[in-house]
Amino acid sequence: MTRQKSLPATYVIIAVNVIISLAGFASPYVFGMGLLHVGAVMDGQIWRLLTSGFLHLNFTHLLFNMFTLFFFGPALESDRFLGRRGFLILYFVSLLVGSGYAVWANLGDVNYAAVGASGAVSGVMIGVSLFAPFMMILIFGIIPIPAILYAVGFIGFSTFAIRSGSFGGVGHEAHLAGALAGLVVVAVMRPDVFFELWRQVKARFAGR
Repeated sequence: MTRQKSLPATYVIIAVNVIISLAGFASPYVFGMGLLHVGAVMDGQIWRLLTSGFLHLNFTHLLFNMFTLFFFGPALESDRFLGRRGFLILYFVSLLVGSGYAVWANLGDVNYAAVGASGAVSGVMIGVSLFAPFMMILIFGIIPIPAILYAVGFIGFSTFAIRSGSFGGVGHEAHLAGALAGLVVVAVMRPDVFFELWRQVKARFAGR
């Protein structure tokens, strides 16, 4: 008998995101109890660091994050890259670090609030870019760019946005911290990836 393949963890996470986000759309109470709120977290409601990563502001926000995760998650959890266990570790570490940094960066504003899986998704995208730097990413679904260039640009833009205070209304703190957390998790679990990354970059510029 052949062993039946189990459902990718990515699809389970997407399903949970959709279910909880829809519940948040339907119930202001669910949304309010789960969102990342600096004042509430400082009062001890630590669960918000996790639950906020499964709520979204609207259907567009949910679709964008889940669309990105759908394409990059299965690659990262493949045995060639991190495997399922490694993928889950990276996903939740990136989510929690992103949320935690967003709270820390906004301690001066107890009314700061945010939702979304963007921190975790950022970690996943950075992870994929380390293993497959020349995998093409479609910006806005139409503009192709190598994953490694996207990763460098993403971190640079998030850093600029945080320091300049520009582009308000977007959780750049969670994006940046989630991306960096993903990089650290990959470095700890698969330090060999950087040698392979260097080999791929050298081969590409050598025309091989």
